[in-house]
Amino acid sequence: MTANEGPGRAPGRAHVEAHGAGDGAASAQMSTRLNWLRAGVLGANDGIISTAGLVVGVAGSTTSRATILAAGVAGLLAGSLSMAAGEYVSVSSQRDSERAALDMERRELAEEPEAELEELAGLLAERGLSRDVAREAAEQLTERDALRAHARVELGINPDELANPWHAAFASLIAFTVGALLPLLAIILPGPSARVPVTVVAVLAALTLCGVISARLGGAPVPRAVARNVAGGALAMAVTYAVGTWLGTTTA
Repeated sequence: MTANEGPGRAPGRAHVEAHGAGDGAASAQMSTRLNWLRAGVLGANDGIISTAGLVVGVAGSTTSRATILAAGVAGLLAGSLSMAAGEYVSVSSQRDSERAALDMERRELAEEPEAELEELAGLLAERGLSRDVAREAAEQLTERDALRAHARVELGINPDELANPWHAAFASLIAFTVGALLPLLAIILPGPSARVPVTVVAVLAALTLCGVISARLGGAPVPRAVARNVAGGALAMAVTYAVGTWLGTTTA
């Protein structure tokens, strides 16, 4: 029996509980990966809808393949770069907040180590541990790496995996571009009479797939997610095609 194992206590229990925070960190990492995947699906979805609306609208006003291609490529570039810039700014702000929180925690650990130990024990106790086991687990975690323990348990941050704005920007750019390529190719490859019907079918099929994937990732009902996605894309294409057709007849 070790010094940490009193009578009636399961051997190594506190050590197991100390690893509970690590299990929570693993769950947080999995959640982060799912969030990134969901963001990628949504980025592709945005690329599909916005580019489809653009090229279908232009196709409603002209049959010129060059004009439609130019508009589609411009929309793809503008949308993907805008998404990338937005993600970079957003995630940079998130990373700055995470760093500030870690700096504050580091100062508090240096100035009030005992109070921080009590705080950590309290947080573990709130997760269902007995007070004695929570205190012992907090001591073990503090001895191992106090900052990492507080970052994970108190702040929900993994110090080794802070948000990376460049990764976010690149992922958004790629996701949007991949989504935008489908309607762009669908509108360019067929002949003039088949362009819009082929694009509509391809886009609605892709939006159905995106709806299914996003629903699965988010644990939401699939039919409702698919219906929203398809309805939104269909409405966007209908409106832009109607406006493009009207402009094409009034400016001819």
